[in-house]
Amino acid sequence: MIGLRDVEAAAARIAGRVRRTPLLAVDPGPLAPAGRMWLKLEQTQHTGSFKPRGAFNRVLAAREAGLLPEAGIVAASGGNAGLAFAHAAAEAGIRAEVFVPETAPAVKVAGLRALGATVVRAGDRYAAAQEAAMERATATGALFCHAYDQPDVCAGQGTLGLEILEQTGGEVDTVLLAVGGGGLMAGVAAALEGRARVVGTEPDTVPTLERALRAGRPVDVPVSGVTTDSLGATRLGDIACEVALRTGVRPVLVTDEAVIAARRFLWEGYRLAVELGAAAAVAALRTGAYRPEPDERVVVVLCGANTDPADLLTRP
Repeated sequence: MIGLRDVEAAAARIAGRVRRTPLLAVDPGPLAPAGRMWLKLEQTQHTGSFKPRGAFNRVLAAREAGLLPEAGIVAASGGNAGLAFAHAAAEAGIRAEVFVPETAPAVKVAGLRALGATVVRAGDRYAAAQEAAMERATATGALFCHAYDQPDVCAGQGTLGLEILEQTGGEVDTVLLAVGGGGLMAGVAAALEGRARVVGTEPDTVPTLERALRAGRPVDVPVSGVTTDSLGATRLGDIACEVALRTGVRPVLVTDEAVIAARRFLWEGYRLAVELGAAAAVAALRTGAYRPEPDERVVVVLCGANTDPADLLTRP
């Protein structure tokens, strides 16, 4: 559904619209005994997550094709995708309406409104918000923007993979990242196909990737746990499943407790404040759910920071 050419086209389209986020070398220690590991600080991206890459590509590609209506865009989101689409819409000078579940964190809802988006709460899960958003787009003629399962969105997220290749000089074996609906995983795996492997980490309370790969197709999973605001998709996207099966993405599951501990570890050890979903990839390393080989060169993506920093120390 998407490949390297799509990601390269997205990179050219969104150039100058997104930040080239830092790559931080990890000192030899518990995470990287051989010292061959880096943290990709994508939480420093515009709006606090990787999502503007795909949002800009979706909006700009539609404009190039003459498919961007006066009604603007409609999106559904647990928070991060909505922030990204609202930001892209504001930059493009168009309207944005974002449907969020009732569980969306206040910090993300406030951010959406600050960006000028109209916010509509719908249901207690992302799936309900998405259904309402699709109905609204049909009624108004607005461009529907999916959080993770549209080719332009996935290709835009894949520009992060190209950036990793540039920053490491191509000297990377594995990219470890968190998976919800799978848009980031799909884009990065497409960008790195034949160059590096992708390991998708997800909470065992929302195993969309693991269940999809086991079944050979996306399947619905129960949604619960501490990461539902960012990794709360009911099922893996069709594009993500196709790319994961094609490129051999490996799934790794971690517990909520491990995610909470990894988030605190990043704060205490590196002074990096990330959201719980973003800490899932680090949790896989700290618990041994993923064990790199001694000479393996690993990049760990920290994909978002839209969190309440007050609970970095208060959450058990």
